[in-house]
Amino acid sequence: ALYIVNVERNGEIIYTWKGNQRNTHIGLYDPQTKQNEHLYMFERDLRIISCSVNNERTLLAVSFRQYTEEERVSQLLQSVSKYLTLLIEIHPINNVKVLKAVDSCVRVQFLYPVEGRNTSTESRLLLVSEDKYIEQFEIHVVAEEEHKVVIQNSGQLPRARVADDLIWAQWDMMEQRLFYVVPKESKSTLKCVQFYPDENFNSILESHLDISVNDTQLKLVNFGYDYCEDQDVESKSLNLQVFTSKAGGLCVCCSLASDTPDEITYSIYFLHKGYNKTFTVSLERTESHQLKEVAFINLDYYVAAYLPGQFLHLLNIQHPDLLCYSLFLTGEDARIDMLRNSSIRSPLMSTVLDCHIGSMYAVSISESALLHLLQNSKQDNERLAALHCALLYFQHTEDLEMQIIWWISENLSTCHSFDPIQEFIIASLYCRMCPETHNLDKLLPYTSLLDWIGIIPGVTCATDIIPLPVLEFQNSKDFWKKLNSNLESVKYAEPHLHYHNNVLRREWRNLSEEREERPTTAYLRNIFENARKVLSHLDTWDSEERLVPLFQEEDYQQQLLMGLMVAQLKDHLMRHLQYVGKKKIDQIVLDYVANLLNLVHQIMKEVWRRHHLHSCIFCFNERGSAGEFAVFHIMSRILEAANGMCLPLPPGFHTLHLGLGVRCLPLHTLLHYIDNGILRLTETCVRKLLKDLDDTEKNEKLKFSIVMRLPEALGQKVRQVWNHPINANLMARKYVKLLLEKLGDRQCSRPVPERLSVPVEFLPLNYLSSMLAEIENQGVQPHEEQDHVNVRFVEETALKHTMTLLGLKYS
Repeated sequence: ALYIVNVERNGEIIYTWKGNQRNTHIGLYDPQTKQNEHLYMFERDLRIISCSVNNERTLLAVSFRQYTEEERVSQLLQSVSKYLTLLIEIHPINNVKVLKAVDSCVRVQFLYPVEGRNTSTESRLLLVSEDKYIEQFEIHVVAEEEHKVVIQNSGQLPRARVADDLIWAQWDMMEQRLFYVVPKESKSTLKCVQFYPDENFNSILESHLDISVNDTQLKLVNFGYDYCEDQDVESKSLNLQVFTSKAGGLCVCCSLASDTPDEITYSIYFLHKGYNKTFTVSLERTESHQLKEVAFINLDYYVAAYLPGQFLHLLNIQHPDLLCYSLFLTGEDARIDMLRNSSIRSPLMSTVLDCHIGSMYAVSISESALLHLLQNSKQDNERLAALHCALLYFQHTEDLEMQIIWWISENLSTCHSFDPIQEFIIASLYCRMCPETHNLDKLLPYTSLLDWIGIIPGVTCATDIIPLPVLEFQNSKDFWKKLNSNLESVKYAEPHLHYHNNVLRREWRNLSEEREERPTTAYLRNIFENARKVLSHLDTWDSEERLVPLFQEEDYQQQLLMGLMVAQLKDHLMRHLQYVGKKKIDQIVLDYVANLLNLVHQIMKEVWRRHHLHSCIFCFNERGSAGEFAVFHIMSRILEAANGMCLPLPPGFHTLHLGLGVRCLPLHTLLHYIDNGILRLTETCVRKLLKDLDDTEKNEKLKFSIVMRLPEALGQKVRQVWNHPINANLMARKYVKLLLEKLGDRQCSRPVPERLSVPVEFLPLNYLSSMLAEIENQGVQPHEEQDHVNVRFVEETALKHTMTLLGLKYS
């Protein structure tokens, strides 16, 4: 059988197997080329503990156990060391140097230079002793005849002490880092040493952990895999692992023995956030022979805590504050293929090593399984976690987005503790925008929720504030720079850095109410210019004919909100991204608001397609179909979601929503929706309704109900479209009211001559007409844009209305 004994930085896997004559072979597998290479063979049956090959494949370091204690006693070999550590020249196979011959176990690991570096004549080797120290050997090689590579001055290899008195250590082969723990009174201190390509190393991190360690035996992670020994001490030693993420996350995962047999406890220290969470899980089945320690798996954006046969807990590293973003699964949902009853390690990101059989697997979250969970789960915490995982882990794919939108359209009423439309829009925006520039993830909102009061059945969680790690580095890039940025955000109260809409909502409401009372200022012109840029920017993305009739008209309210969001988001980013140029921030803000509108349009487009609606604007002479009613319901929820977070909607949204409402709702329900602000009367829709519908009794009632509810400014524009006595009477009444209000304290100086073409012997009407004409003569004209509305119009309308009431015919 093959057993994996190490994984090098370049992904190459070192493995061992037994030959026919019980010889012990060491091989190397390159996953890039899919090729195997035989490195060395021992002509005896050995138990390999640790093995590493240098970058140039010229040197091999091997640590193995020569004899067991029983073998030494039975064969009278007390003077022979129990463990042997060798350095072997393998290009070609030549000399062998003994590095250690001791009774304590030793692990070996070559350091690797940066990728793409030319072949070096120097290699560095870490040697980790069970006696709780780590040292580094410098090995110089020279090329002799026939390309033979040999060790130079092998008798005196320079060495340097890296760490002492450690009780736990972990090697990060990809980033060439050494994490180790040193006990200190009742607590422990986590330290990290960074190794650099220029052959230097230095201690770069120190963090105090509230972990009491009673182990006397050194526990090592990713320093080779001694399967027999690992299984012997597994249940007794400290189960600790450190994981890092590309976004600068640093987590310490720890599992300690529980006093209660049917419970298991594990802690995740989110060092980049300044707190830790301790989870206690009640187990469903407690057969002791099946229970093993919790395995931790690094999935970059997530850390998985896995207990085979019991549970799988996916913890969100970027946003661990609310439990609803972490997915806790049990039963069949928690099963990981091929890893059911095994001791598991995660040597590389998205990789697990089954230490029971010595096999390594790639592991990832299944998109289809996640969608199945989203569609079938009845718990809000699972739905929300699955939704965020689908959007943020799998990034942006059209097919996935379509399926999520379909799920949202079918579950709008089943999610009680969150709004799926809000979460879809905000999380999608976060996913799309954050890669654009560094630190943007700390400034943009990633959720619509402020807190979460839900619980996960069978799981309790305790959160504790912990001291932030201390970093010591200069001119470092990549991970350490991102981690430092995360720590700075915590110091400056990170939740307050995220953009929120409180000021936006207040300013939008004020400007909307003052529209008729103030002239267009330079500030407002700038706001509407922002909106124009957003819509122009959006047009460049989608040049094809739009399926849904949106973006086809101007909408003062929504364009005002767009422009305000651009202005306020720009100010927010300028305060916190001072190193980013103004031009770049302008582009980020335009992209953000345009993406927001595009997401709403995308939701509309998918539900439009799904319910087989046409792209043409519908008429009002027919009742709406079941598909139209479904779309109307979804649009109502989109409006509710947008209002809840003060998000702009595409121009034309309210017109389309009102049109669907007229076609789908009975009159009393339609008017109830209008009165409660769910439906907004727009000029485009009202004009079309007044023009297209004939004046049957039913339609007259609808039109009159709509006209009576029009805001004054809009009513002045569209009432003249409806040529009907009811509307004329209403217009005349409003005209008289406005004339008298405009008059104020003015007095009419004299009567005016008769203005009607047909003299009227009705003194009250004559007197009112004379007074109104005098007011007009004084230059008080409330309807500048409606030339036909004047005193004569009022007189004629009054007579028509009176004749109608008397049952007489007016000519």
